Amino acid sequence: MAAPVTHYENFPVASLLCPPHLRQPIAAIYAFARTADDIADEGDATPAQRLADLAAYRAELARVAAGQPPAARWAAVFGPLQATLRQHALPVPLLDDLLSAFIQDVQKTRDAQGYADRAELLAYCRRSANPVGRLLLHLYGVTGAQALNESDAICTALQLINFWQDLSVDIPRGRHYLPHADCARHGAAPADLLALHSTPDNVLLIADCARWARTLMQKGAPLVHRLPGRAGWELRLVVQGGLRILDKVDALRGASLHTRPRLHAWDWLVMLGRALVM
Repeated sequence: MAAPVTHYENFPVASLLCPPHLRQPIAAIYAFARTADDIADEGDATPAQRLADLAAYRAELARVAAGQPPAARWAAVFGPLQATLRQHALPVPLLDDLLSAFIQDVQKTRDAQGYADRAELLAYCRRSANPVGRLLLHLYGVTGAQALNESDAICTALQLINFWQDLSVDIPRGRHYLPHADCARHGAAPADLLALHSTPDNVLLIADCARWARTLMQKGAPLVHRLPGRAGWELRLVVQGGLRILDKVDALRGASLHTRPRLHAWDWLVMLGRALVM
């Protein structure tokens, strides 16, 4: 059995809306990704230790994908994942893409690097976010090219939304996702961003980045009508959750540099109402 979801999440993860027979496979995928993300980001390990652990984690993925029994260290993650791999023939390269993105995160943070432009950030999202949507579509048996493209748009949007939501958390930890080209275009001074100062230029920069994410989410939203039954309703809430966070980012007018927007009970009522009319 995959471990239950214990982290705070804005969006439903294997919720009651998820088809019951897929809750355990989805939880197994989530546990795999969440554990790798924690290796890359949580605690006080050095970058060298994080990279070594991620390399070991990646090797363990290859081991269980080849049919070998999980080692003791991450058996609680790789036991359920191996069962899901066998039962549903998950595409292992998609799981490996996630790990390559976590490795890149550690390297970028270690070297105090950001992203040159939107193209570079999108290339990262292709590995850090899009595989999750494609894995879920695989479980649902949805394989059409249009559905895959819409899934990629939603997942990339969710990743970007997470970046713009977490500016106040990420920047002090040395994680910079606002593309340098966007910062330069809006005249946003690096010193102000590092100091988490809301300036008129930073307000315009964050609003533009939020608009980018909203456009991608709207591009992918038709996918909700391609998924059957409960899966489609789950995705409606995911889409509306992302859009609701963007509402909050916009309302803060640059203050998301020092205030992290979160969803509250009344926001879920708004999301539900919007989901009903999609």
